[in-house]
Amino acid sequence: MKYCLITFGCRVNQADSLRVEEELLARGAEAAPPEVADLVIVNSCSVTATADQGVRQTVRRVVRVNPAARVVVTGCYATRRPAEVGSLPNVLRVVPNDEKASLVEALAGDLGLTTAARYGGGEGACGAPLEPGVAGRTAYTLRVQTGCEEVCAYCVIPATRGRSRSVPVPTVMAEVARAVDAGYREVALTGVHLGSYGRDLTPATSLAGLLRALAGSSGNVQFRVSSLEPMDCTPEVVDLVAGSGRFAPHLHVPLQHTSDRLLRSMRRPYALDQFRGLVDSIRERLPHAAIGSDLIVGFPGETDEDFEANAAYLPGSPLTHLHVFPYSDRPGTAASTMPGRPPGAVVRTRAQRLREIGARLATRFRQAQVGSVRPGLTLEDGTLVVTDNYLKVRIPPGLARNARVRVCIDEADPVVRGHLVG
Repeated sequence: MKYCLITFGCRVNQADSLRVEEELLARGAEAAPPEVADLVIVNSCSVTATADQGVRQTVRRVVRVNPAARVVVTGCYATRRPAEVGSLPNVLRVVPNDEKASLVEALAGDLGLTTAARYGGGEGACGAPLEPGVAGRTAYTLRVQTGCEEVCAYCVIPATRGRSRSVPVPTVMAEVARAVDAGYREVALTGVHLGSYGRDLTPATSLAGLLRALAGSSGNVQFRVSSLEPMDCTPEVVDLVAGSGRFAPHLHVPLQHTSDRLLRSMRRPYALDQFRGLVDSIRERLPHAAIGSDLIVGFPGETDEDFEANAAYLPGSPLTHLHVFPYSDRPGTAASTMPGRPPGAVVRTRAQRLREIGARLATRFRQAQVGSVRPGLTLEDGTLVVTDNYLKVRIPPGLARNARVRVCIDEADPVVRGHLVG
């Protein structure tokens, strides 16, 4: 049987898709383009209305080019609107998030897959994972937590992912060892609310506890920490990233807005001064670190004064890249009933201004790295290196994918280029 797996959204979905793909291959399936696949699995996102639309368009496009394709949709959109997703053409099954781990097993009989598998899904692991480069991933994305119990006014994800659940430390360590044995040299740790890791375990632990365990693990592997909420990026976490030598100097800390009034309206449990102190401390401890953030524009009640607070803080901040999201109304959230949504044209103008600021921050960071030597990992055909601080550097050919290298940054614009050193 030929399959195609299409993934939308966050790194958690990427990690979930990797598990699904492992099991499909272990059961004898063969990866193929959507035009010729017997089965197309769409792992959906629903964080914005645009994400929902993208899933619908993708399913319809697949069926147009491959009318015989059987389509299975899972993920957050499938969980939030199962009837809507099920009405799309050729959808064989809609699988909610809490059944995603057993998706392949449930489909095996209908699709003629073998019943024996090297990889059993769920939270455990057995056998060898995909080799680096399969499914387009050189680093191994490992979900260590799912679910969220925060009450952000704009977010629908707690309703689609459920309560916070953590993978026990021994299971995480076994999965890392499995990835290392398969040849992976970088593991990206991810979760829906990664900073809440361990609070639900017995005995309880913390993200810092997990990072300490990983820092002491064997194997030639670097760890990269995915997005952390400002209140969860504790001094202990920063110290571990800065001092252990096992973690990439790359942190993503969502701010969402610089107006304290709007942060309160969004139900974000911090103020700008707290965020400023955090990212300033990261920059002090990690001078070369990449520090990314997310921002929402057009949240209900956002005034010109609120927006200008963004433009006042961001250019002088230590942030190195921004993800800018126009506010997307999600029915059922607290924000969906709030008055005062700015007009669409205003939101687009504000978003463009923030993206321009973000582009300048990224340029400043790239230029500051010229002349520095950074460790990295080769991607694609070996001519692209992702450095520990998340620069994408073009180098001359000669290496394969997944090689550990040290690269000197020679130029920053328009393309970051470098050469290998010792």
